[in-house]
Amino acid sequence: MIFAIRIRCAYGRRCRDDGLPSIVSDLQPARHGTSPSDRRTRLPLQPRAGINNAGHSEGTKLVSIGVHLSRRSRWRRTRIHAPLSYHGAWRIVWLIFFLFIVWLILRALQPVILLFALVFLVAMVLNPIVVWLHKHRVPRFASVILLMLALIALTTTIIVFAIPPLTSQMQELLRSAPKLAQGLQTRIESLTRSYPAVREALPATDEIASKVAAAAATIGNILLRSTLGLVGGVASFVFAVLLLVFVLISPRPLVAAYLALAPVRYREQAHRTLARLMRQMIAWARGVAINGIITGLSIGVLLWLIGVQPALIFGVFGFLGEFLPTVGAFLVSIPILLVALSMGATKFWLALGVIVLVYQVELNVLVPGVLGKEMRLHPVNILFFTLATAELFGLLGVFLAVPAAALVQIVIDEFYLQPRKLDYAQLDSEAAALVEGKK
Repeated sequence: MIFAIRIRCAYGRRCRDDGLPSIVSDLQPARHGTSPSDRRTRLPLQPRAGINNAGHSEGTKLVSIGVHLSRRSRWRRTRIHAPLSYHGAWRIVWLIFFLFIVWLILRALQPVILLFALVFLVAMVLNPIVVWLHKHRVPRFASVILLMLALIALTTTIIVFAIPPLTSQMQELLRSAPKLAQGLQTRIESLTRSYPAVREALPATDEIASKVAAAAATIGNILLRSTLGLVGGVASFVFAVLLLVFVLISPRPLVAAYLALAPVRYREQAHRTLARLMRQMIAWARGVAINGIITGLSIGVLLWLIGVQPALIFGVFGFLGEFLPTVGAFLVSIPILLVALSMGATKFWLALGVIVLVYQVELNVLVPGVLGKEMRLHPVNILFFTLATAELFGLLGVFLAVPAAALVQIVIDEFYLQPRKLDYAQLDSEAAALVEGKK
């Protein structure tokens, strides 16, 4: 059914004979101080006398508006609040089934996915160096080859000069694990004799010592096997180098394919997601390189000076801890303090002072200067992705914890939070009220 209404054109102009668009143009903001609401109040909806359906009088026009517009709006409102239909339920079931199949495929291809993820991460970090060399009139192919030669030389130097002493110190730590456990047990017994409340809160000293020794042996064996596996995996290393070379030489088709896979309406969000991820990963890699070297050297040298051994292993732990911002400092401190405690209370307090000094300098000096405001990841998110990537990919998966956390945070922000235009100040005040127990 169609209703016919007559609408007077604004300012006395003659309406165009093009139907509904003339209404839209007439409802634009007024040029003579008249608001759209004022004009709408002057639009008579009743037909005037003397006007037939075939022509126009001055300042009037016959416009046909279908009732299907209102019906469509009512259908949309009803659909929003409609219960789940049979077809919608089957779509959800098929989606869950599809995700399950994808998960099975990913589980079957864990080594391949880990290798490609690490290579893409390294390529994302090294691409600015290649771009810088290319801007200084070095061809991109030659830039990639020079960079790969430098990386191979650095890796060879580390393997030749660092792996042997690390392996010997690790073996020495494993051999001295029973002695360290006995010393730790003695210190705990002394503490419980002085403070009976601590004795009731802690389990038996034999249980603590056995668990610490078992954990230390397990961690040491894992690290040793991983190190030997990395050194012995020549074929995987060569394949990773070749893949990295191909990605760095011609990254444009890969980026174009990524943008092409995104729907047109999400193309801008996909572009911003990749750009933000690249900036954060470059900042993260810069922080790992600079902060890790300074922190690792500081911890190793200071622990060597106070006599807490193996200082070289603990220095390497300090470097690796930079792959996990905020959380890495706590993970690194645990083995250092346990070994220092087994050597005596004095060593424990000196080691604790070293850890506090080094990480306070890093937190207040190095992190603001190197990382800036690029990395804004909550420690809870880092811990979750650390455990998740370690469970999925093993020890090497820990290196993907921060990139995975950053990627998930960026995707949620770009595709879900920003389009909603949330009032973060109000959300923060509501969160504060909930935390403080206010209504």
